[in-house]
Amino acid sequence: MLFTFGAGLLAGVGVATIAARFVVKRSLAKVRSAERRALGAERLAEVGSMTAGLAHEIKNPLSTIGLNAQLLAEDIEEFPESEQEAKGRLLRRLGSLRREVERLKGILTDFLAYAGELRLDRKPCDLGRMVDELCDFYMPQAQHQGVLLRCDMPAAPVHADVDAAHLKQAVLNLMINGTQAMTAASSATKELILKIETAEDTEKHSLAIIHVIDTGPGIAPDVRDRIFRPYFTTKNTGTGLGLATTRRIVEAHGGRVELVTEVGTGSDFRLLLPTTE
Repeated sequence: MLFTFGAGLLAGVGVATIAARFVVKRSLAKVRSAERRALGAERLAEVGSMTAGLAHEIKNPLSTIGLNAQLLAEDIEEFPESEQEAKGRLLRRLGSLRREVERLKGILTDFLAYAGELRLDRKPCDLGRMVDELCDFYMPQAQHQGVLLRCDMPAAPVHADVDAAHLKQAVLNLMINGTQAMTAASSATKELILKIETAEDTEKHSLAIIHVIDTGPGIAPDVRDRIFRPYFTTKNTGTGLGLATTRRIVEAHGGRVELVTEVGTGSDFRLLLPTTE
């Protein structure tokens, strides 16, 4: 009887020891995993800081190159009539140089804006008025591209606490993207529609929905899941940061971006934002 009790006790101690070792090993594994994640995050932060600093260092000399190219062009304009052929050739080369400098500056500007900290200055805003102002601002560009711009704003104000400057940029990115899509595809009907609706989510919270609708070629299923990724683009030009920036701004406001699209018909980008009374 005593032997049986002792054997049971020893077995229980053995099981407890094994269990304790297992718990300790698992805890150590979690600690090491957390340490690796922390080191990885720290490394990413260092790389991000270095990359932003490098972008700044590149942007400053680019401005100097652009300025000197402009000065050279002004000097070449003073060439005598006997050197018109050389003058034209040099001006064309300088024009290409200046365009590339401006393109690189634009890429760096977009990168710095996306990589930097997003600080929102949120204030009460009538979204209808804000989008209406944006329509007035973009109207000349739309007309220049042969695009019919229509704005369908609600009669009653739709209020939300937003950073108007950042949110305008988010909507403008979608407007530019839609215009470029219709122009590149040579759409028969080029129409860009901005519309605001109100709705409720599943928890009965009030939402504002800003629609940016275009009659372009639509987005293929194999592309639509990637278009919000940084640096992904289907265009020959551009940085691939416009849609990624839009989503980042909207999510910083506690909202989300949805896309309804059909190939050959067009796309409807929807910005869903919480509203206030």
